[in-house]
Amino acid sequence: MADEFTTGVHLTDEQRLDWLRLIRSDNVGPRTFRTLINHCGGARAALDALPELARRGGAERPGRIFSREAAEREIEGSKKLGIALVALGEPGYPARLRMIDDPPPLLGVRGKWAVLASNMIAVVGSRNASAAGTKFAERIARELGEAGFVIVSGLARGIDAAAHRASLSSGTVAVLAGGHDHIYPAEHAPLLQSILPEGAAVTEMPLGWEPRGRDFPRRNRLISGLAVGVVIVEAARRSGSLITARMANEQGREVFAVPGSPLDPRAEGTNGLLKQGATLVTEAADVLTVIRPILGQRIEQPIGEPDGGPPALPVPDTSERARITDLLGPTPVSIDDLVRLSQSSPAIVRTVLLELDIAGRLERHGGGLVSLV
Repeated sequence: MADEFTTGVHLTDEQRLDWLRLIRSDNVGPRTFRTLINHCGGARAALDALPELARRGGAERPGRIFSREAAEREIEGSKKLGIALVALGEPGYPARLRMIDDPPPLLGVRGKWAVLASNMIAVVGSRNASAAGTKFAERIARELGEAGFVIVSGLARGIDAAAHRASLSSGTVAVLAGGHDHIYPAEHAPLLQSILPEGAAVTEMPLGWEPRGRDFPRRNRLISGLAVGVVIVEAARRSGSLITARMANEQGREVFAVPGSPLDPRAEGTNGLLKQGATLVTEAADVLTVIRPILGQRIEQPIGEPDGGPPALPVPDTSERARITDLLGPTPVSIDDLVRLSQSSPAIVRTVLLELDIAGRLERHGGGLVSLV
């Protein structure tokens, strides 16, 4: 594997157990997880801090902390299914996924690990795909695979499935919205089995998790996060593929769109992306011309479990906490604006936001924006 996959942290079994407990606890998402690790010095200390942080954030009662026994069961169940829980920064964790604002602290990986070290291009689109759209998805996925790229998609019906099938021999990665034992749609379980010999399936969700509507946007950020660029083949005006395109833009990924007939509602979204500046694609060469100069650029390493003691966690006084909280509302605002308007230090503002987050009162948006729930 490339160097960026062979450097970084190596969690002990105890640390992996603590990481799993922390990310599975109530009100702890990927961004909050990283903040807790930074503030508390490690997952074990963060677990100990959760009740007090929730109290200071205004929670009526502490949220559920994932038990050690439940974490041990999940790790054992994962091993039985051939699933590895790879931690952020460990060897094998996809390098480009590390770059996004909210990478999963633990990624469940099944299949051929080597594909995760490859350069990936996402191919996504309409579930209700046209015959022409399906044929084009197959062609571009096959040609990109022949050019040395691994195809990543979401295992959905239509364009996703066509892209996976066309790239089975060259390698393809399926990003799941649920747990490894709850494949959606269920009829694609045989397709997933066909993917695993030369490709992989990944998810951040626990075993037993059945995907719900809000889980698909979470999955989409991983599809774009894994890839150097995203090709949208067909997408209606309101489409999950457009969410993937938006997230790709936020993550600094290249966005490509295939033009379609103005009379076909399945092309309304892709044609709209072209008007907004997406790169027009009619053949694989259009993608390769843009992508190849990007390859080889330095990929930053994330921090892992700190080796030293925890940094000091500032405790805001009552007036500081009230001043910062009063600036928040249902409209997302930037953290920089909160620092400026509250006249508090960035560390104090981040601590108050962490308290509100653990109390279940804060919602984090893309671009460093936050709002009250």
